[in-house]
Amino acid sequence: MSKNWVNETLYDAWQQRFRVDKELVHKKSEYQDIQIIENEFYGRVLLLDGVTQISEKDEFVYQEMLTHVPLFIHGHAKRVLIIGAGDGGVLRRVLQHPEVEKATMVEIDGEVVALAKQFMPDISGACWDDPRAELIIGDGIQYVVDAPSESFDVIIVDSTDPIGVGEVLFTDEFYKNSARILTKNGLIVNQCGVPFMQADELRETSLRRSKFFDYVSAYVAAVPTYVGGFMTLGIAGKGQNKIYQTVEVIKERAVKANLLNKTRYWSPEVQLAAFALPPYISEQLPENK
Repeated sequence: MSKNWVNETLYDAWQQRFRVDKELVHKKSEYQDIQIIENEFYGRVLLLDGVTQISEKDEFVYQEMLTHVPLFIHGHAKRVLIIGAGDGGVLRRVLQHPEVEKATMVEIDGEVVALAKQFMPDISGACWDDPRAELIIGDGIQYVVDAPSESFDVIIVDSTDPIGVGEVLFTDEFYKNSARILTKNGLIVNQCGVPFMQADELRETSLRRSKFFDYVSAYVAAVPTYVGGFMTLGIAGKGQNKIYQTVEVIKERAVKANLLNKTRYWSPEVQLAAFALPPYISEQLPENK
């Protein structure tokens, strides 16, 4: 049994660690430190700058909730922009929705994409070969500046925490441009951290988005490797607030997409329940202040 361990570096006062049964790759790209390890329980685990991003064991929780919730809320998304998500798991799940005509993924670090393809291919599956998929290795911030107005129905931001390379994805300027390039009923969703440990992340992100969107909310998912309680996924949109669809409507849309009973975490009931926030989380949202 290996005696090597990797300690996650996200928090100063508290850490989790993984036993490294095998280190598959550890290198520095132009943007960040990339490490992929094998762990007996979690399978292959991707860490960026020492922070857990995804594991083969529990990636379905985060990826399904980050993707299916906004797409089923919208109901008719044809053009989806993904920022980050270099492992390909979000792109794969976006493309499970037959109404999506084009999914554009902008990832700043091509090394993440290449290494995930090589060492974690099951997460992305065959998504890279789908003719509806467009992969751009480039700056997501600049992309939203340059994109035409009202060119996307849904934006999914799968970023690192607001430190290092991911920091610029949590600014007023980014949300202003995101609102501009979304259609009149468009939605944006992004991870907002674990609020028990990172309450400022949800609160500050929600306040920033409230300047540019007609409504702001959040929902939760229990991701084992994102330790500290619920992970929050912040959502904001233009036009009428359509977050609170009935279970029947969500189920009808899931049947149409041929996804009902084919997911491991997401379900119509889970989607509805995910917006029932504990007070310690809901108090971070601007409308609850």
